[in-house]
Formats: sequence, C-alpha cells, structure tokens
Amino acid sequence: MPPRKRGEGQWALGYREPLNKNEESKKNDDPLNVGSRIIDIYSKRGFDSIDPADLRGRFRWYGLYTQRKPGIDGGKTGLLEEEELDDKYFMMRVRIDGGQLSAAQLRVLADISNDYARGTADITDRQNIQYHWIAIEDVPAIWEKLHSVGLSTMTACGDSPRVIIGCPLAGIAEDEIIDGQPQIQDVLDRYLGSKEFSNLPRKFKSAISGCSSHCTVHEINDIAFVGVVNEAGEVGYDLFVGGGLSTNPMFAKRLGVFVSPERVHEVWKGVISVFRDYGYRRLRHRARIKFLISDWGAEKFRQVLQDEYLGYALPDGPAPAAPKAQRDHVGIRRQQDGNFYVGFTPRVGRVNGDKLHVIASLAEKYGSGRTRTTAEQKMVILDVPEENTEALAAELEAHDLRVRPSVFRRQTMACTGIEYCKLAIVETKQRAMDLMDELEKRLPDFDQPLTINVNGCPNACARIQVADIGLKGQLVLDEDGNQVEGFQIHLGGQLGTTFGKKVRGLKTTSAGLTDYVERVVRKYDDQRTEGETFAQWVQHADEADLQ
Repeated sequence: MPPRKRGEGQWALGYREPLNKNEESKKNDDPLNVGSRIIDIYSKRGFDSIDPADLRGRFRWYGLYTQRKPGIDGGKTGLLEEEELDDKYFMMRVRIDGGQLSAAQLRVLADISNDYARGTADITDRQNIQYHWIAIEDVPAIWEKLHSVGLSTMTACGDSPRVIIGCPLAGIAEDEIIDGQPQIQDVLDRYLGSKEFSNLPRKFKSAISGCSSHCTVHEINDIAFVGVVNEAGEVGYDLFVGGGLSTNPMFAKRLGVFVSPERVHEVWKGVISVFRDYGYRRLRHRARIKFLISDWGAEKFRQVLQDEYLGYALPDGPAPAAPKAQRDHVGIRRQQDGNFYVGFTPRVGRVNGDKLHVIASLAEKYGSGRTRTTAEQKMVILDVPEENTEALAAELEAHDLRVRPSVFRRQTMACTGIEYCKLAIVETKQRAMDLMDELEKRLPDFDQPLTINVNGCPNACARIQVADIGLKGQLVLDEDGNQVEGFQIHLGGQLGTTFGKKVRGLKTTSAGLTDYVERVVRKYDDQRTEGETFAQWVQHADEADLQ
C-alpha cells in the first residue's frame, strides 16, 4: 500500500499527523495547560525545572518568551541553538485589547514594571505592554495583580488569537464611523482562552475598528473589520483577510462583504476556524493565513467561509474610504462629548514604571483617568476639558512625552532589538532614539510626513516594508572590511499600496545611519513637487539620489 500523502497538514483534508516539532508539541498537550504548571511547579522549583517543550513552546500562550542572554553579539543569532541564546529571564507581554486602560490598570502595570521587571516597559505596535527581566518565580504574583484589574497575558503570543487591536478613540472620536469596542469585547468574552482556538497553524492577528483614520492598519492583519456605511445607510464592517509582513509580505484581501455589528463574532469565529482547519501546518514559514488566501483567492475563501462555517451568505458591501495621512491620533483633538483627547509620543514606545505612574496621575488630574495605547507605540489621555489641554501638554512635555513632536519623533518606530530579542541581529531602540534626536538637530524645519521604521532582524515586527524608510537589521562590512551592525534599506513603502523598494546594494552601517537618512531626506525635500509624498518621490527618483 503506498504511503499516504501528507499534503500541507491541513486538518480539514484529513491530515492530522504532526509534520514538525511545533505541531507535535501542540498535539502532545494543549498549550493552555501550561498555566497550571507555571503556578504549581515551575514558579516554585525555579527556571531549571522547566520542561524545554514548555519553555520554548507552550509558555508563549501565556505571553512569555525567554529573553536574549546579555553579551551575545548579532553574528551569533543564527548560529547558536535557542538554549544557548536563552537567558533565565523572560519577556512578558500583557494584552491590552483595543488599547483600553483605566487609571487603576495603568497603575498596576506601572507597579509590575517597578517591582518585577527592573523598571522596563515598552508600548508595542499592537497596543500591548511588554516587560523584560521577569523571573519565573514572580509570574504567579504578576498574574494575580493583572487579573485583579481585568488584564491578562493569555494568548498574548503563540499559535493563537493574539490581542485584538482597536481604535484608541472607539466611542470617543467625533469622526468615527462605528464604535468597534463592543464587538472586540464580544469576541473576547466568547473566545479568549478557548481551547477551540489554542492550536492554530500560526499566530492570528485581529483588528476591529470604525476609525476613519484607519489607525489599526487593517491592510496587514490576519483579519480586520473596518467600519463602513452601506447603501441603506446602515453602519457595519468591511472584512479583510490575510495581511502580514515578515519575510514574505502580503496585503490583506477584501472579501467584499458587509458584516453587521451583531454578526462580527460569528464571522470572526468562521474565519479563524477556516484558518485552523485549512491552514498549512507542514512548514512554519508558510503557516500564516495569508498563504492560504493567496492560494485560494478571496472568492473561494468567502465561499468556504459561508458554506462550511457560517451557514448563510454575507451580503456584498462597500469598500472603506481612504485612510487619512496621519493615522496615529497624536495631538489635541475634540471628542464627541465636547471634551478633548491628548495623544502623545514616548520615544519609540519606550517608557518605564515611573513614567507609567506619571501618566496615570496626569490622566486623573486633567481627565477622567482613562488612557489608551495606540498601534503606533503611542498613548492617549481621554476626557480632558478644553481649558486643561495646554496644562496637560506642558506636564507631559516635562516628562519627555511630546504632544507636538517633530516629524522624526512622531513617525519613528522600533522593535525590541538585540537588547532582549533572541532573533535580533542589531540594536534598535537606542539606535532609533539617537537617530530621532540627531535628525531633529540637522533638519529642524522638515515638516513632511515621513515614517522611519527600525527592525532588528528580517521578521518585520516594526513594519519595515510599509515605511517610507524601512531599516532591516543585518551585519554589513564597513570601509575597513570589518563586519559591523548595519541595515538593509527599504524605501517608499505605503500601507495597502506598495512595499518598500529595495535598491541593489543599498545598505548602511549603524554608525553611518544618520548621515544616510539626512542625505536622502534632503534630496526628497529639494526635489519634491507640491504635495508629493516621500513614497511617490521614491518611485521616480534617480537611483543615485537614493544612495
């Protein structure tokens, strides 16, 4: 009898046997079961007691990754085994769905930073808070503090439904199409922590938003519900599926349907179920839903979703309006109720416990205590009376949290980098901060929108392919032939339109980064026509001007 064809490991086609060690691990024990072992065994017996299959696999379902051991240079990243890169401390990711935070929640996050994470705290580009230096012995106490204010690390990582990002101004913004927060909460109430979706082929990133700015970058999510108004004047959502970046970037595809608010949870469940059952499980690098929908096309995906999972046809619907030029909600703007929100910019998302306490205090002093994180590594304080906005802006500025930042401060993002990440090749956070500071000095009058995204490896956590200037960390040769930290350069990326252009041989050392960015920005500023964006200029600029 000939051997059975294994295909891509798609469950719906009968291929249930694990085809790699990750699939084997998930089959052997549901990753969500590791939570009790962390509490009852590992936190009491210490790091060395942790089963490797839990440590480098199932721990991720609770937002825990081992961080990089200090002192290992980027040249060793791809050469050493994971256990050689592991430190005995963890990165911990706290999911903040929709970016929603009360003052009490923010204070708990601040206390955890100071008490258990050596003061570290980063705001991610998915609205989460990320800590470092977490010891396994402290995890149960951290979880208890988080749970006491309704927060969690549940499926913040792993092959699972990650945080659902949403507009930080849901229910607040004057120009929003629909308040998406009730739909986010509906999905969470039904499915967060469900073993029905604890074994997906890979991660699953969701966005639900009615923001007219399109701040949740629906173009690069696995699933995104985008607020629209149909021909009958009803508000609801357009549906996008299959966006993602990493080493094989793809923009999400519109399914062309109109999803009414009450059906969002059903459609979300349907799409993630299609992914679970038909997603490719043989090769990890092809296991995201974007590969499935790329092969099937939007029409087939919609048909399978309707016929096999929903049991009804979704009506056709309109496409969303174009996004605004600035999606980040930085600045002072009026709310629906006549109060104002104040959006401000930490340095590439890096804050600390003390700063989080300051933000909570300012939110209570000048507003209602409500704060929000954004998908651009920023924060927003809500419910500020107009007469308090300038005083709040001044106090934020005193803590290096700028409400009216430079272009470079406003639009530079950076991933974690080699400081803590085992995948990274170069340093990112401090490099990006130094770049911002220096560009502000060298180009003080430059005022055109310009995104600069800095990534420590090819995995594009900082969205390098959709930035005006995307910087992918790698080792390069300097003028003396020495191997040093540097970046491959992507130019002219635009969300939903085009990925950044790679010019043959265009790289820079970290030491030469600021000189390069200054040079290309000056060329753009000198040559651009009225209203021409950097991305538009890149498309016709001479290659010599991009060097």
